[in-house]
Amino acid sequence: MEVKIGVQHAPREIVLVSGQTAAEVEDAVGQALAGKTQVLSLSDEKGRRVLVPSDRIAYVEIGESATRRVGFGAAL
Repeated sequence: MEVKIGVQHAPREIVLVSGQTAAEVEDAVGQALAGKTQVLSLSDEKGRRVLVPSDRIAYVEIGESATRRVGFGAAL
């Protein structure tokens, strides 16, 4: 699952590939934006944790990660 997080006053977005489901990520983001937690905490596939202060979240995009194609096959 690819997750992009826009942070206020930061020139770049945070992009991570998470092993969590879309529902789990959405629930964590919802709790952070509702003020139930001070920090949005997500983990990537390698076990690293990303922490973003809840009051600095500009946007969150949740989408499926694209599988990498290998070779010279026809583009679809």
